[in-house]
Amino acid sequence: VLTLRMENKKALKQVQTAQAVQLQGEFAGHPAKGLSPERLSVILEQAEQGYLVAQAELFMDMEEKDGHIQAEMHKRKMAVVGLDWHLQPPTEASEAEKQATAKLEARIRDMLDVEDMLFDALDALGHGYSCLELDWQQDALGWFPELMHRTPRWFTQDPTQPNALRLRTSSLHGEPLRDLGWIVHIHKSRSGHLSRTGLHRSLAWPYLFKNYSVRDLAELLEIYGLPIKVGKYSRGATAEEKQTLMQAVIGIGHNAGGIIPDSMQMDFITATASGGSDPFKAMIDWCESTQSKVILGNGLSTMDSKGGSQALGTVHNEVRLDIRNSDARQLASTLSGYLVYPIAMLNGLFANDRCPKWVFDTQEADDLALYADALPKLAEAGAEIPLRYINDKLKIPAREKDEPILAIPAASGGLAAASSRLQKFTKDQQAIEALADNMPLHSPIATEAIKSAIAAASSPEDLEQRLAVVMQGADMTEFSAQLEKALFAADIMGYAHAD
Repeated sequence: VLTLRMENKKALKQVQTAQAVQLQGEFAGHPAKGLSPERLSVILEQAEQGYLVAQAELFMDMEEKDGHIQAEMHKRKMAVVGLDWHLQPPTEASEAEKQATAKLEARIRDMLDVEDMLFDALDALGHGYSCLELDWQQDALGWFPELMHRTPRWFTQDPTQPNALRLRTSSLHGEPLRDLGWIVHIHKSRSGHLSRTGLHRSLAWPYLFKNYSVRDLAELLEIYGLPIKVGKYSRGATAEEKQTLMQAVIGIGHNAGGIIPDSMQMDFITATASGGSDPFKAMIDWCESTQSKVILGNGLSTMDSKGGSQALGTVHNEVRLDIRNSDARQLASTLSGYLVYPIAMLNGLFANDRCPKWVFDTQEADDLALYADALPKLAEAGAEIPLRYINDKLKIPAREKDEPILAIPAASGGLAAASSRLQKFTKDQQAIEALADNMPLHSPIATEAIKSAIAAASSPEDLEQRLAVVMQGADMTEFSAQLEKALFAADIMGYAHAD
């Protein structure tokens, strides 16, 4: 199959939809207008039979008209769009394959608006599918596509193949999508046929119920939200006087002011509804909470005024990360097969069907303070911990060749002053050695007697007693000064020869 594709490269220069002129001139039907439970049931059943147009148009209307659905879907899309990504070379890649992978990744970053591509592909979250057409161009660097998102209403299905999309044409069930001509992202929010896997299938009914509640609430406010104005005229008033009173009632309602004769009266009657607005608001809140649970896995988005515990937020955040990671894995698989592979094969970058993979970085950085405390202890206990493991866990990239690294001089316990003085000499090796050579490393005290006391001591207490005898009558001020100099010289030499 790949050989046939390569032999027909010329056919790739014309997009498949160029011949589908009728699709370009179609206007959306907007089935959300006047939507009823009966009509919604028909639309969903038609989609199961392969007719996706009405369902796709309804789903687009839902995102356009329902601000809550739009906001929550945008959050879920941007969670993936904001991830870092890279191309991973094939398994056990050679040096040439690694270089080809880096070259291919660099060209994708330069030539494509990756964020727009990811955002358009993630339209499959709601519809179950999203199609981006590849318009292949050839230049001095080889073949590379331009991407064009095609509206979901342009596609249909053959009832005998419920999981395969087809482009709508004049034929009954359309025509198959051209090889190497499309990025087709099929997102599985649940198992089943393609027409039933989109999230909007679960959102359609809450959307409908919410619309009813909003409409009823608006009607309640229209009827009972404004006071009723009643004008009273005296018995025997003429038609002209009645008309004058009517104009006054209308004018006062709009202009907040007016005049009427003394013989006429005007009363403002406040109307009240026995049920109030609470039932409608409760239904709206339930619908939006359900929508948030379907899209994000939790209902915290509808708890703005109610708040929530930190523990609850933490659990919900973990659920959100699971959803994001699943979305990223599905999308990465699609891009590996429908974008990276065709570019690599058409340009002959890899042989034997070996090809890099698109990978999203979904790992969260672990607690740096926790590792900083635990790793030294584990290393001292004999644990063999590769540096690569630490870099991966803390999301610290491996050092490139000759790349500067962060270095902080280590303080040596009580010799902090020595460490600060050491920095003055680190650039001059000769100065360090001269300082050490001229530093007296012994005191006037008889060092041989001290060595003998140390050798003969059987315990720290015994040593203390022996040293007290040896040091009796010695100048302790001079001894302390000489000892400090000796420790300082040893510290400097240790730093100088650390490598």
